[in-house]
Amino acid sequence: MTDAPLFTRTDAALGTFALRPVDPSPSSQLRSSRGGPIADAALLHGWVTHPKAVFWLMQDCDLPDVEKEFARIAADPHHDAFLGLHNGTPAFLMERYDPAHRELVGIHTAEPGDVGMHFLTAPTATPVHGFTRAVLTTVMDMLFDDPATRRVVVEPDTRNTAVHTLNKAVGFEILRTVSLPSKDAYLSTCTRDQYLAARGEN
Repeated sequence: MTDAPLFTRTDAALGTFALRPVDPSPSSQLRSSRGGPIADAALLHGWVTHPKAVFWLMQDCDLPDVEKEFARIAADPHHDAFLGLHNGTPAFLMERYDPAHRELVGIHTAEPGDVGMHFLTAPTATPVHGFTRAVLTTVMDMLFDDPATRRVVVEPDTRNTAVHTLNKAVGFEILRTVSLPSKDAYLSTCTRDQYLAARGEN
């Protein structure tokens, strides 16, 4: 299991956020070890099939489907998945992809430094005010921590009004509506300068 975080951010109000690669090991391999952690796929299965994750488009997946999906991502040179931790506890998921090779091929003309992104917060019965904004800020900070990243590209479902509000708050600009195989989406981008301006740092 890969426990060491690749990126850590401290939020003044909510504490420590961190990201590490998703462990794609099948759940059955980790269940057999005494006291071993639950495989990431077993945890993520509960998240992506929850009714609140309807826009993640994995509602009908069983555990083997989820294991197969994250194994596929782990083997893909143009796609990565990261488990997000809040004060050490798994709390969100982030995927990073190269839009020149995945998701938006033929729809978006990717420029050097473009990075695609998806994020999902874990379902909870006790939501914390400002938490999802803090998660998105952590994700954006991680992506722009790489000096090669010039612009973040997203394609949220047009019906996902909550994420549109969050995206606008951190600097995303909707370019146009696009038709993807599974949804109509708002193709949106956020440059490094737009992000810093939204944070009041530019």
